[in-house]
Amino acid sequence: MNNLQVEHCMLGKSIFFKKDMTIETAVEKLLADKHIGGPVVDDIGRVIGWLSEQDCLAKMLEASYYCELVALVEDVMVKEPLTVPGTMSIVDLAQKMIVDKPKIYPVVNEENIFLGLIARKDVLAAMTKQIAKVC
Repeated sequence: MNNLQVEHCMLGKSIFFKKDMTIETAVEKLLADKHIGGPVVDDIGRVIGWLSEQDCLAKMLEASYYCELVALVEDVMVKEPLTVPGTMSIVDLAQKMIVDKPKIYPVVNEENIFLGLIARKDVLAAMTKQIAKVC
């Protein structure tokens, strides 16, 4: 199972954001997608942040109170997101997920270019399939 790499089990680029996107637009993307967040990428696709539903919730609450929403993704995104390389083994990622909080990670290449997303469910599915082959 150590040979099974993240890039073979990840989802494609289903959701990502740009730092100059409005929170309103970002929330619309989140609502249309099944993920709880996604990476913020620059113009060449490098991961520069992470935006979650929780990040947006505070701004949306503030907007409902003041009837005004002018925030951008860069105003609320996590600026140092945790990422995993596509070449990481699924076993190593599973061990990391046991210790670290994130339920979903952006997968990147050597240049920090966004390749896709991998969630706990994806790791569990890959491990289950691999165990079924071996046992």
